[in-house]
Amino acid sequence: MPGRLAVSVLAAAAVFPAYLVYLLISFPYPPTPPAVHASLSTVSQAWSLYSEDFYPGGAYVSLPHGRVRYWLMGPENGDKVVLIHGLSIPSIVWKNLAPSLASYGYRVLLYDLYGRGYSDAPQVTYDVSVYTTQLALLMQHVHWDNAHIVGLSMGGGIAAAFTTQFPQLVNGKVSLIASAGVIEDIDISRTAKIMSSPLIQSVSSLPPFQYYMRRLANSSSLSQTTIDPIQEIVRLQSAHLPYFNAAVASSLRDGPVRGLEDSFAALSNSSIQVLLVHGTADKTVPYKYASKILTLVPHAHLLTIDGAGHDIIVTHATQVSDALMQFLSSEGHMHSLAHTHTSQSQCQPPLPIRNDGGQHVFV
Repeated sequence: MPGRLAVSVLAAAAVFPAYLVYLLISFPYPPTPPAVHASLSTVSQAWSLYSEDFYPGGAYVSLPHGRVRYWLMGPENGDKVVLIHGLSIPSIVWKNLAPSLASYGYRVLLYDLYGRGYSDAPQVTYDVSVYTTQLALLMQHVHWDNAHIVGLSMGGGIAAAFTTQFPQLVNGKVSLIASAGVIEDIDISRTAKIMSSPLIQSVSSLPPFQYYMRRLANSSSLSQTTIDPIQEIVRLQSAHLPYFNAAVASSLRDGPVRGLEDSFAALSNSSIQVLLVHGTADKTVPYKYASKILTLVPHAHLLTIDGAGHDIIVTHATQVSDALMQFLSSEGHMHSLAHTHTSQSQCQPPLPIRNDGGQHVFV
């Protein structure tokens, strides 16, 4: 028995150096490109609500992480404006604002972020660089040297980071509507945290779960007498796109929803003019974050719309559109702009933008 033990020890002693040498000189397998998952182009139920040609001038471009759907609207010689949507709703959310900007002579570029709408969903970590690089490459593709940037919700975080990373691509003005980017963990619901966890995402990616979600979405649609197109598109994405939920979850955990204080602070050290638009009744990105961003960017102009929620560009489209076009067309500061007002169809009298003595403006 001792003899066998000695033989085993000697054998191990002989094998270990060889194994160590193997570890030192071995080379890993070459990396494989990430899987790319389908977009709404495969979900026929969505086409009547939000089609590939929802806006004029639509096209696809193949970028390193997959195909991206984009649209170009307005006169070719107009001032260039990029619209960046938020966490879960693709570019259908700009249905009021984009045509309005184009009608006033702006050349508008809007697109679906990776994992949403008609853009592919790469199986990657959806961090800030994924989104900022997507826009930089898209602008290169359409031969835009620079543009004004408008970001909504998570798109505001992308806009701030993009301006910091690619300042040469930003033409002087950034507008942040109901902007995320500096949300604190306490304001992300426990449900969102649990649902975005890797464990839950692994379970939700299983075929039985996805089949159940599709059944649930289909039955819910049939039971509704009136359908909100925006809510329905979110539901269809969640039920039918295999990587939509994972993209949203990764964006919450790793992406431009929080932790971008440095990017916003960098705006204060630049010549970029910044407009903030936020509603006092926003429960998704509470109004206090507009004040936080204003602290980071003291020269920004804050337009507060009383009673507006997170869907501010839908419920208060005229007010947001008027303020945005005044800001983009102005040569100076917010106090030099013409008055903004609500439309008569909202049954409200015109309300002027009034300056409170600082940069804070209420409507």
